[in-house]
Amino acid sequence: MLETVDLSQSIDRETYDVQLTRRQIQLRELGYQVYRQKRPVVMVFEGWDAAGKGGAIKRLTERLDPRGYSVFPISAPEGEDKTHHYLYRFWRRLPECGQISIFDRSWYGRVLVERVEGFCTEEAWRRAYREINSFERQLVEFGAVLLKLWIHISREEQLRRFEERERIAYKSWKLTQEDWRNRDKWPAYQEAVEDMLLKTSTVTAPWTVVEGNDKLWARVKVCATAVDTLSRELKYEPREPLRKGGNGRKKSK
Repeated sequence: MLETVDLSQSIDRETYDVQLTRRQIQLRELGYQVYRQKRPVVMVFEGWDAAGKGGAIKRLTERLDPRGYSVFPISAPEGEDKTHHYLYRFWRRLPECGQISIFDRSWYGRVLVERVEGFCTEEAWRRAYREINSFERQLVEFGAVLLKLWIHISREEQLRRFEERERIAYKSWKLTQEDWRNRDKWPAYQEAVEDMLLKTSTVTAPWTVVEGNDKLWARVKVCATAVDTLSRELKYEPREPLRKGGNGRKKSK
């Protein structure tokens, strides 16, 4: 599946600036509709190390009302979270109605890093596919808007970004020995990602794969996907900010 992703997709800087601004303005309007309609929104970001998840989240939230969203960077569970079922820490971070929760990595760690690194049994990660699908179905049936994004880059592009982080002082904090170790297990992680996409992309909660070799392309696609998803789920068409006149309005049923 991942081998069919066209990683040559790219966008020039001028087009990027225009399209990103356009989508960010629309997202701000849709963020207000989330608040007005009292819909909880859950956005899940997964991807390879150095795929650009943080940069995409930064652009996605840049013009949103900061009172309307929370970003949760997820790492290994600690404290109370470690003593409960792995979904517990995500249940307790779900958004209130009218709010947006953005997960930088998520419950999918169960079938990715925990599977590959042996942090849980094979029985546990195989069972997790059913548990996750049930969890997400409950969210959607409750009325939540759920968006899941996998940012995909090539192994060669990941190496280039790792080496860049080593060279540039202000980026060096992003690179750890664990990143290099995970890179050595690329085939095992790719198999786990393929299984994840196949078994958890459902009618109610599909995955969107974002071509990430060009960061500019990826950021615009992430924002455009969020606009399209929110517009459809909220039944609200945001105005076209680059065109004179025109106001956002409810979509006709």
